Order: sequence, then C-alpha cells, then structure tokens
Amino acid sequence: MINFNGDLVQNSNQSIEKNRGFLFGDAVFETLKVLDNKILFLEDHYFRLMASMRVLRMEIPMNFTMEYMEEQILKTISCFDSNAISFRVRVTFFRDSEGLYLPLDNKSTKFLIQVSPLENAIYSNNSNEYEIEIYKDFYVTKQLLSSLKTTNKLINVTASIFAEENGYKNCLLVNNEKNIVEAINSNIFIVNGKTIKTPPISDGCVNGIIRKQIIELISKSDEFTLEEVSISPFELQKADEIFLTNIISGIQSVSKYKKKEYVSEIANQLLIKLNAKIRLS
Repeated sequence: MINFNGDLVQNSNQSIEKNRGFLFGDAVFETLKVLDNKILFLEDHYFRLMASMRVLRMEIPMNFTMEYMEEQILKTISCFDSNAISFRVRVTFFRDSEGLYLPLDNKSTKFLIQVSPLENAIYSNNSNEYEIEIYKDFYVTKQLLSSLKTTNKLINVTASIFAEENGYKNCLLVNNEKNIVEAINSNIFIVNGKTIKTPPISDGCVNGIIRKQIIELISKSDEFTLEEVSISPFELQKADEIFLTNIISGIQSVSKYKKKEYVSEIANQLLIKLNAKIRLS
C-alpha cells in the first residue's frame, strides 16, 4: 500500500514514459523515521523538503502543511500490515507535467509516500566490522544542488555498486577539490583528540537531519570542539574515530579505512545523548 497524492492505493498507475522524475530526475525526496507512531524531527524534515522545492522552483501545494504531511504519513503506516513499531518512510515530490527539459506546466506537483518496517526501534551503533574506502570515479560538485535530496543520485548508485563489488560497507564521496564530502548515504564526522570535524554544507554534502542534531549535541558539550571545515583524505588515517550519521541508522562507527582501525567511544557517547533527546522530545 502506498499513498499517492493523498489516496491510499496499491500502485500509483503513473506512466513512467511521462514522469519527469523518471525522465529527468525532476523530483525531490525525504527519508524519515517513524518510531511509536511519532515522526522523528518532523519539523526539520518538512522545512528541508519545502526549501528544496523552492530551490528547484517547484509548486508547493497550498494544503501541504506540516500537519498534513504528518497526517498522510501516519495514515499510510496505519494501513501497513506489520507488528513493527519503527518504519522507514520516503516522501517523494515530482513535477507533474509533460514537456522536455522545460515543463509545459510548472504549476502542478504530486507526491508519493512509501513505507517499510524497520527491525531496530531505537538507534544502536552497529559494532560489526565496518570498512570504508574513498570513491574516486566521479566527484560531487561544490554547489547548492548537491546539498539537496533530489532523485539525481547516480554518484551514490555507482559508489554503492563499487562498494558491493569490493567488499566495503560504505564509500566516501569527494568533491571537485578532492575533499571528503560525505558517505554514500550518510554525513561524516571525524574525531581527533577533543576536536570533531564535519564538512560544511558548502562543500557539497547533504544537509542531514541527524547531522544537525549531532552538531547541536557537540556544541552544548564543554568536552569537545566542533569544526565545520573541509576535510582532506589525508586526515582520515590521522583520526582517532570516524562515524557516519543518517536518519535511519542514527550513528554508525567506521571500524577500518585502509590499514587504520578506529574506536567508537565518542560515537557511543553521542548515541546515548541522541536517543535521550528523542525520548524527551
């Protein structure tokens, strides 16, 4: 069961030969997590989605308020036949028009909500081996579009295939200045002593929801200093710790990059604080 433009249906019956999201990647999306019938960081997700649509000059439906988005997501989950208490949700908006690069009508958009159950309810740091590598075949460009969650994700797709073929759990993407931007599906943080670094949005990384939460948690700590700065690949092997963040997994520690092995002490501390913040919100 999916939610297509507010209606619960088995499938959208949309013809892909006319769908701009399929033809041109003319679509934006949000991946959300729902726990105990509560959408985590709903406001952050909603405003990021609205900002992305404005950047792409997409028409935002008048009725698509934050309350409406919440209602539609929970309505879709309620029809899902599962005992799960945690769900992955994807909300996709696409421009609903025929045309070539230029849409014939730029006054209409439609949305699709897809839901799938998750095994883990609260966030936990997977302690299994998690080896990464840098993906160098293609580069992320340093521009605003790179920071948006659009359906133009070929670098992420090819990097995922590269990781699978070579036995890595994830890959790090670099920009045209050869600096680390993010992982395939996550933002990145590196720890060196009492300093924690993460790439700035201007380097091309996605403006991650959990990235924002982690930055806030670190900023409130007297123990660590946060720096939003460009990260060179050479810094990775000098780091004490590397961890990745996204809305589905929360925090994932990296165990190995090349011959360097890492601990997960700081990541575990932040994970406890993140889960506590979710419980209290």
